[in-house]
Amino acid sequence: MRAVVWKGEHDIAVEEVADPVLKEPTDVIIEVTSTGICGSDLHLYEAMGPFMDSGDILGHEAMGRVVEVGAQVRNVSVGDRVVIPFNISCGTCFMCERGLQSQCETTQVRSEEKGAALFGYTKLYGQVPGGQAEYLRVPQGHYGPITVPDGPPDDRFVYLSDVLPTAWQAVAYADLPADGTLLVLGLGPIGDMCTRVARHLGVERVIGVERVPERVSRVQARGVQVLQMDDEDEIVQAVRDLTDGRGADGVIDAVGMEAHGSPLVRAARAASTLLPDAANRAVMQTVGVDQLAILRTAIAAARRGGTVSIVGV
Repeated sequence: MRAVVWKGEHDIAVEEVADPVLKEPTDVIIEVTSTGICGSDLHLYEAMGPFMDSGDILGHEAMGRVVEVGAQVRNVSVGDRVVIPFNISCGTCFMCERGLQSQCETTQVRSEEKGAALFGYTKLYGQVPGGQAEYLRVPQGHYGPITVPDGPPDDRFVYLSDVLPTAWQAVAYADLPADGTLLVLGLGPIGDMCTRVARHLGVERVIGVERVPERVSRVQARGVQVLQMDDEDEIVQAVRDLTDGRGADGVIDAVGMEAHGSPLVRAARAASTLLPDAANRAVMQTVGVDQLAILRTAIAAARRGGTVSIVGV
């Protein structure tokens, strides 16, 4: 089959690779009909290279048709149309039973002190082959796949794999009262969806911050107020001016570690790539290379007693 594979930093290719096969009785194999390219894939393209091997298959936002099921799978059948959540979880462990599937103890990557395994996302999260491929093996297929009806096109459902639940969770964590003000930093796919979810849930005032003109106009067209600026002090002052000097009741960081505004950290990360992979991994895990400008802005723009919802990787 063909698949999108990681070859090296800034080097992604489509190559022929072996077809997946069932390995466990709870596995499912799907023929992929659509898959997203997540904003967090940017980290694999650049920052997370030390945790990748050449040939790793990318992608964690897939949907398709079931073509094979393991002996213990009862929830889906061959021919079913399914969406695959990005995290791999069993549904019955201590964490899953408490609604914390991203911390599943069955698939937990203990060797790296991380949570549940993820599709196509480095050694830190299990190095499981991803969904930007013609076929995908789905571990824990007795629990994970979400069956969707035939008829509507894939783009009606594929966002259930990551974008919609991530945005919904971000708004839920912000814990806004209906009459509160929500500030969303970054209006890419997740931030954009956060504004939609918040409005759908009845949040009266939603403010976005974005520097890309196309994103600004798209969100403004749905009635969301957008601050087109990127200076931390200007953003914080503008938000306070709009909220009687207090700041937003809730702030969502929908940007993450690739944020602009941290030139020294970005230079340090670039320098670390000159090290051998083992040394680079140690630097990234112990020193840290996150660009925290947006996180600092989120904290400063929240009112006293407000909430910061951190969803950007």
